[in-house]
Amino acid sequence: MLKQTLIVYELLDDPRVSGESVVELFAPYEGVEVNCKTVQGDKGSTDFVKITIPGKSGKMAGGKAPTFGIVGRLGGIGARPNRIGIVSDADGAIAAMASALKLAQMHDKGDRLAGDVIISTHICPDAPTQPHEPVDFMGSPVDIMTMNQYEVDPRMEAILSIDATKGNRVINHKGIAISPTVKEGYILRFSDDLLRIMEMTTGRLPVTFPITTQDITPYGNDIYHINSILQPAVATAAPVVGLAVTAETAVPGCGTGASHEVDIALAAKFAIEVAKEFTMEKCHFYDRDEFERLQQLYGSMTILQTMGKTK
Repeated sequence: MLKQTLIVYELLDDPRVSGESVVELFAPYEGVEVNCKTVQGDKGSTDFVKITIPGKSGKMAGGKAPTFGIVGRLGGIGARPNRIGIVSDADGAIAAMASALKLAQMHDKGDRLAGDVIISTHICPDAPTQPHEPVDFMGSPVDIMTMNQYEVDPRMEAILSIDATKGNRVINHKGIAISPTVKEGYILRFSDDLLRIMEMTTGRLPVTFPITTQDITPYGNDIYHINSILQPAVATAAPVVGLAVTAETAVPGCGTGASHEVDIALAAKFAIEVAKEFTMEKCHFYDRDEFERLQQLYGSMTILQTMGKTK
């Protein structure tokens, strides 16, 4: 995965990069669908990119294998002209695109997954920054609802949301970490399957990070969020797990020279292994019976996917 990570890193570390640059990267891979759409926001524009890699028994082929989603979550890959070069916040986009590149190469060679995999992110080399404690965040030209509109595909039956999660004092580990599963306003227990896959891909004990109820509510409600890693969960009924690229220290999302290629490659490798097992129905993000029992006892929590009560 390191080779694919470096290819994507070099492609994105360019003030002239666009979504079309990503389309060109995937052009040689037959059967892989790539599309790009430029969206204008209040603070500029960004290019949303979606890559779909069909599985041998996936929905695109008329099969029944589950469809897996990988979302590269970020504000922007660069903060030009205030910062020169790729920023730490770009880790999610790099990891998502690197996993897509590896899956496309596997597909080209005949190593096709059971189900379809949809990878989405957005490309913006000149995003704004915004104040945040303990360190500044990257902003975005478009709001979170627009991001979810283009990045969360209704075909995704489970989502791994990859994001640089370094601007905090909660995670004191350099590498990767996963969140509990979030589904329809519920924070569920950690998936044993994902913990097992993390042990296998890292060769270490699994690392997790805590989240709070406020972290799974939509941005824009004037409530503190650790970051946007779980924002896809407000736009889908599918289970969502955050895959964080982490650091031991608090690193600003707009910091340059702060991306660690080996950690990004590890995130991409983990995402691919989860995609393999999920589409083969050997990896489960949550216990269905347990979730149904929670709903029977406590009712719906989907209000947490909304902006809440206005009065």
